Amino acid sequence: MTGIKDVKCVLVIGATAGIGRALALAIHNLDSKPIVVVSGRRQERLDELAKHGERIKTARVDINTTHDELKQFVDRVLSEHPNLDAVILSSGVQHIFDLKKPETIDMSKIDDEVNTNYVSIIKLIVLFLPHFLKLSAEGRPSFIVPITSGLAIQPKADVPNYCATKAGLHSLALSLRAQLADTKVRVIEILPPLVESELHDHQGTTPALSKLWMPLDEFTKHTMEGLIRGDLQVAVGFSAQLLVKYEKGKRESVEQASKNQ
Repeated sequence: MTGIKDVKCVLVIGATAGIGRALALAIHNLDSKPIVVVSGRRQERLDELAKHGERIKTARVDINTTHDELKQFVDRVLSEHPNLDAVILSSGVQHIFDLKKPETIDMSKIDDEVNTNYVSIIKLIVLFLPHFLKLSAEGRPSFIVPITSGLAIQPKADVPNYCATKAGLHSLALSLRAQLADTKVRVIEILPPLVESELHDHQGTTPALSKLWMPLDEFTKHTMEGLIRGDLQVAVGFSAQLLVKYEKGKRESVEQASKNQ
């Protein structure tokens, strides 16, 4: 089965920290030697990543922006890297909301989560699809890799909007995969459990969560194994248990229903 070792050039959006950064470096270290384009908001972190090897290229973007600017970013990436055949969508933000105290809710943070975790992701997918469908018509495989969460399956009450955005992206991945089933565009969803990252630093919850999370190196190892195999859903740790418990057969059912339409 086609997997990540078959890619020639991969774009990792959200590569300046955490899971995105770890996957970018792990993919760069594959013996297939792909070009890895790292993208994110913080230029100094992109520059640091570029020091890891000449096959690491940079492309700065803040995905929490307008459609026109996202299109300009996609056009620029494809102009500079016409062999791009994979995009990993790793950007994400998480906020705590106490809905019993609606007066404390910062509406701008709701917008931030929805746009960063879902709206910008579907826009980027739509903008990259013409290129990937062209590759498909030429007989070349390509990969769209959204990163969702185990919280897309079983939400956590104190981060309700985050869970909702990840559930939406999880649903989108299922539908997108079904629609693209007769093409060579493969949709591989990564579902992390609670993983070591900077995601929680601004919440002040890192000390408590660090006692529970999966080390980033361990998560990266298992995720890369799934990407190399070409698994359509790469669920690790507790997320894998949730997928089996609550969604066994769901992906196949969605794909079969699409065929029957």
